[in-house]
Amino acid sequence: MPTTVFVVGSLNADQLLEVPAFPAAGETVLASDVLITAGGKGGNQAVAAARAGAAVVMIGALGDDAHGRLVRRALTESGVDTGWVVTADGTHTGTAVVAVESGGENRIIVASGANARLTREHVEAGLAGAAPGDLVLLQLETPVEVVAHAARFAKGRGATVVLNAAPAPADTGSLTTDIDLLVVNEGEMRAVAGLAGADEGGDGPDVTGTVLTTSRALDCVVVCTTGADGAYVNVGDRVVHIPAVPVTAVDTTAAGDTYTGYLAAALARGESDLPAALATASAAAAVTVTRRGAMASIPYADEIGESSTYARAETAATVGSTDSTELTTKG
Repeated sequence: MPTTVFVVGSLNADQLLEVPAFPAAGETVLASDVLITAGGKGGNQAVAAARAGAAVVMIGALGDDAHGRLVRRALTESGVDTGWVVTADGTHTGTAVVAVESGGENRIIVASGANARLTREHVEAGLAGAAPGDLVLLQLETPVEVVAHAARFAKGRGATVVLNAAPAPADTGSLTTDIDLLVVNEGEMRAVAGLAGADEGGDGPDVTGTVLTTSRALDCVVVCTTGADGAYVNVGDRVVHIPAVPVTAVDTTAAGDTYTGYLAAALARGESDLPAALATASAAAAVTVTRRGAMASIPYADEIGESSTYARAETAATVGSTDSTELTTKG
């Protein structure tokens, strides 16, 4: 039976504004362009996994509006199964306003809309087909209690659970109990580490130290992305650095989602070398940041050839160990 990536998460219409610089408080700036595209962390990651070659099922909610139809069409055109994407009555499709500076950095404001209507019952129905070997990918733009329930239900089905803790949670509660792999950026990792009691006071340890303490506190593998500095992952009691592919960024909006989706696809197809899987994810994200938009910027697997070769070679040079680098999951 083919292995499937189930994505439980948000679906948004992104309104992308290109600005010369972010406005200060009380300041108005003129955007040079506006683009309305499909997005949302869940949707972006589903598309990334599908374009990486995985069979993907999306579980989420849209409004009964033009934006909802735009997002559903974008998912379908990328090969994502939208049979478990419901249309919620009486609310709008989730909306994100994304301001992008000339250097590619962004600031995002999200109105949840239909994403807030995602229920435990709908998630259970969508995940009923999950089986051992499948992977369930989660983020935090939908209600946290629903995300935690999805993780618990997925583990009950024998699936591997990956959580992209973005945006950073205000409380973990039981959220991390059933997580096999946590994907975070530096700010998100500090937030999760603090909630898990894994920080060490003061300014805290460096990235490698926080990766290890967070991994031990949560009993899962931790991947921390650091932008142009690459990513860090714990392999047992050591931390491996995955170099980034050097590029000139024009829009970083979907970089993290591309990274996470490609990683999920690699794990779903049985990639046994975790650093190598992360190198491929890094190569895909590098292509994404050279393009504008969210889903529209995510590359297909055949578009990252040279970048992937570079990333894997650089990663192999940094690992330098014969220790196992395979992801192990909780029982």
